Amino acid sequence: MSAPLAYHLTWTTYGTWLPGDERGWLTHNADEIHRGDREWLEQAEQNLEHDEVVLTDEQRQIVRETIVSHCEIRRWQLHALNVRTNHIHLIVTADIVPEKVMDQFKAWCSRRLNEKSESRERWWTRHGSTKWINDEAYLANAIRYVKEGQ
Repeated sequence: MSAPLAYHLTWTTYGTWLPGDERGWLTHNADEIHRGDREWLEQAEQNLEHDEVVLTDEQRQIVRETIVSHCEIRRWQLHALNVRTNHIHLIVTADIVPEKVMDQFKAWCSRRLNEKSESRERWWTRHGSTKWINDEAYLANAIRYVKEGQ
């Protein structure tokens, strides 16, 4: 299998998109999107160990700058980036698997947020979405979605 053209990475801030959420949600290693479920949501809310994270404008800027800088350092091509208050979307071409790319972004963003903003134990939910982009049409669509679809 040849290397992908890019990855579409998405992850959420801690506590802002829980299992049972009415917007839909995924279970680990499943492609099916589940509908909202009040019981699941209430259980997930009870299991939160920290307050939810909603990024301020300043914190969003820190995340943007950190991702751009990390791409420059690693010589990864950043095609598109959108840092929202409760989630991040980006399209990147990198020379390692997407899970490791996302882990690096989340770790460095956490460090910079803790240095320049408030210090928190958890900024992000565990894992996220790591989609492989293998053709030019999908790449163009994904870039458009990240830049304009938010």
